Amino acid sequence: MKIATQMGYAGGFTEAIEEIQEFERAGLGTVFIAEAYGFDAPSLMGFVAARTERVEIASGILPIYTRTPTLLAMTAAGVDALSGGRAMLGLGASGPQVIEGFHGLPYDAPLARTREIIEICRRIWKRERLRFEGKKYQIPLAPGLGMGLGKPLKLITHPVRDDIPIAVAALTPKSVEMTAEIADGWLPIFFHPTKAMERWGAALAAGTRKRNPERAPLSVFAGGAVGIGEGLEDLRNQSRGIMALYVGGMGAREKNFYNDTFKSYGYEREAKEIQDLYLSGKKREAEAAIPQSFIDDCSLIGSQGFVKERLVQLKEAGVTHLNVGFVGDTRADRVKTLHQLNELIATI
Repeated sequence: MKIATQMGYAGGFTEAIEEIQEFERAGLGTVFIAEAYGFDAPSLMGFVAARTERVEIASGILPIYTRTPTLLAMTAAGVDALSGGRAMLGLGASGPQVIEGFHGLPYDAPLARTREIIEICRRIWKRERLRFEGKKYQIPLAPGLGMGLGKPLKLITHPVRDDIPIAVAALTPKSVEMTAEIADGWLPIFFHPTKAMERWGAALAAGTRKRNPERAPLSVFAGGAVGIGEGLEDLRNQSRGIMALYVGGMGAREKNFYNDTFKSYGYEREAKEIQDLYLSGKKREAEAAIPQSFIDDCSLIGSQGFVKERLVQLKEAGVTHLNVGFVGDTRADRVKTLHQLNELIATI
């Protein structure tokens, strides 16, 4: 398994890139750059491209509604060129609160849009003269929808690669099936190593049966916070805040994909309680309502033996890339944890 992480920049961009540079020297494989409703991801991806040499640079994720399919393709090709062929286009639907509330765009047909976007991107990277007639995108614009002056064009510049990897953040069975069929990578959240296949195994198998055999097998990015050593068990609870946010407050009460995923693992009562508490402003209580069993089962924080056991479970569940965050008070501590994780991976 290779190692990936998400770039955190709350402490400043200079500090963040210096840490990524050290992670790169210690064997980091992929860095994900998030985009929610703060700074855009591509600007930071270009910054990382200029300051690194080997690490794969991935958007994690770009919401599909916020850019045209052609701009998504152009952006990925641009970062790929700046980095010498190290880009990955991470895509996701985000949610209606962000898309409709911040971007002012309707949140509709995420599966159809994602499928069409992936096909359009791959055509553009091959420098085809673009003609596309889909349910959601018509390129050039269909007659009667504009001035009627659009003409098929192809990318002026020559991409470094004509097939840039695409990863999709997918949670519902239908979206996971589509991801297994056409994407290069899958980004699940709250991946439970022993229950994930009960939730998604059938969807992954169905998508894989339809997959183009010429494409490499699907990469799976999952993991969580990692810390290796004795007496670290209390650090597992640091994940409660982000879990409560997603399960309880990320999305509307009637439409929260993360809450649905939590329910699918057998925590239906707890999922409702967490959401009720969070949406009523009781965030601390929502954090406390997250079952300790879930936190422990999904944790990579503990003794070498504990973490190795979890790594074996993740590998058996099909995880190819550990998407992790490193606990530690200092950068040196976090780099040390990355070295320890690489050493453990070599033993399984």
